[in-house]
Amino acid sequence: MRLAEVIAVLDAAYPPGLAHSWDSVGLVCGDPDDVIDSVTVAVDATAEVAATVGPRGLLVAHHPLLLRGVDTVAANTPKGALIHQLIRAGGALFTAHTNADSANPGVSDALAAVLGLTVEAVLDPAAGQDTDKWVIFVPDADAEAVRTALFAAGAGHIGGYSHCSWSVAGTGQFLPLDGASPAIGMVGSMEHVDEDRIEVVAPARLRAQVLAAIRASHPYEEPAFDVLPLAALPAGVGIGRIGTLAQPLRFADFVASVGAVLPQTTWGVRAAGDPDAPVTRVAVCGGAGDSLLGAATAAGVDAYVTADLRHHPADEHRRASGVALVDVAHWASEYPWCGQAAALLRGHFGAALKVGVCDLRTDPWNIDVSKGMP
Repeated sequence: MRLAEVIAVLDAAYPPGLAHSWDSVGLVCGDPDDVIDSVTVAVDATAEVAATVGPRGLLVAHHPLLLRGVDTVAANTPKGALIHQLIRAGGALFTAHTNADSANPGVSDALAAVLGLTVEAVLDPAAGQDTDKWVIFVPDADAEAVRTALFAAGAGHIGGYSHCSWSVAGTGQFLPLDGASPAIGMVGSMEHVDEDRIEVVAPARLRAQVLAAIRASHPYEEPAFDVLPLAALPAGVGIGRIGTLAQPLRFADFVASVGAVLPQTTWGVRAAGDPDAPVTRVAVCGGAGDSLLGAATAAGVDAYVTADLRHHPADEHRRASGVALVDVAHWASEYPWCGQAAALLRGHFGAALKVGVCDLRTDPWNIDVSKGMP
């Protein structure tokens, strides 16, 4: 299987455009034209994890190896050694981080699934991209040429569809003045022309390209068109999820169920709330989630499950909100995503590509003194 084919599937499921501006996602090392024999999915790209990747294997990691700037990937540095190890074996490294957090389904969907939640909404929705609607008036004989140019410039994409447009016939009127050089009609003579009104949408970032396409393909000296910025709407993607349990649970029992279904770590599971309070509606956020404490409160959930909760934000939240908190290990909260990503690739490639999940625990905490010293 060509590496480029696998990347295409991953990019479709976890679009790079969903990644936060500070993030680093995509192919870290490897040649897209190379053939790979297997894929290993893990939360972290560590030396131990890389050692489980066979020859010509792709390691798909959630956490970026090179998120923070480096000035060398020499083989005598930890990160450089990992990259050299993969390249020498004909392998590759690919990262899906905040784009996998925001995608639907994504990291928090996988966490919600193992907790037995039916997802109903996004906790912190991401607005759709800034989009324009272009309305162009063109003689009907030239309408198809203008549409073709618009599509070539990137207009006309709606979800999984391309070449989308809407047209209606009408009559255009204009009076060429002195100094004009009309493509149709004469200076000083009122003209009435059978025209099409063409409507397409395009990302706002493509305004220059779309405008250039109109001017290049339109027969008029001064094309008539409107550009209307559209309101950004929630796109069904974003960080965190809100879901419901099939049956209400005591908070203490819910906490116990969280500990039972997530992989064990020395961090364990911590919780803050009334043990006897009923829990039905739950917010989750795979990975560090104390920035969304306010969103969990606003969502009116009974409990919020996430990782890396800090003392002061959690304390302030509990003073002001009735939402109970469940704090789990960062690695454990994101590990269910590995199964999701692996299932995605198995479903697409079937037996043609070997896909596995690395079961090595890469949570950095390894000593729990409450259970005795190792």
